[in-house]
Amino acid sequence: MDLQLQGKTALVLGASKGLGRAIAVALAAEGSEVVTVARSEGQSHGVQHIAADLDDPAAPQAIIDAVTAAGRSPDILVLNAGGPPTGGAASTTPADFAAVLPRMFNAQLALAQAFLPAMRARGFGRILAVASTSLVTPIPGLVLSNAVRAMLASWCKTLAAEVAADGVTVNLLLPGQIATDRLTSLHAAMAAGSGMAPEQVTSRSIAAIPAGRLGRPEEFGDIAAFLASPRAAFITGSAIKVDGGQTATL
Repeated sequence: MDLQLQGKTALVLGASKGLGRAIAVALAAEGSEVVTVARSEGQSHGVQHIAADLDDPAAPQAIIDAVTAAGRSPDILVLNAGGPPTGGAASTTPADFAAVLPRMFNAQLALAQAFLPAMRARGFGRILAVASTSLVTPIPGLVLSNAVRAMLASWCKTLAAEVAADGVTVNLLLPGQIATDRLTSLHAAMAAGSGMAPEQVTSRSIAAIPAGRLGRPEEFGDIAAFLASPRAAFITGSAIKVDGGQTATL
């Protein structure tokens, strides 16, 4: 299937590794001109790389300026940020939430609002937000991720209805257990609190996945590429689970 992404410009946040990198690689393989954003100067997977730390409140404007200075205007915007620290609901403070909001919500909002007018004027735009299956079933010990991603999801759902008639779609991707460095670190944290070895935690996690394995980042990237394409024009305001069947609800 031709995804008709040749020549489309994509801006992918958190693109140096993990799910963001997988999305950037998939879009580039389909012919998109990919602009990557990450904290490090690392290897770019596209036509431009912007080093920016989304924890810095000045980062969104710096990204906007860098993209604009290069004469680019994203057709596709992938909102993706590193996961926050672990923690339980009873012990997490307002200050803990304030510390993660810049990268997990504020930056996403600022970038989407900056590039939306041009998308609407062109009659084509794709906004994809990488969230988590915790939107459906909150994950114990990840209250910051559960709550802040839910806030972003609600904003995305509201936005989807506002811009659908202009040819702009807004969707969420909900990864389950995908084989990334982030999952490895989460399993290590779970192991430290349980007395189990990290390998035991991983084995137990796999046993709970009907597909019988962890997801592969490239599988996630391929789904993102489809949702970013003109082929997916009638899909908007949706949250797509990529979890091997693990989440119990539809």
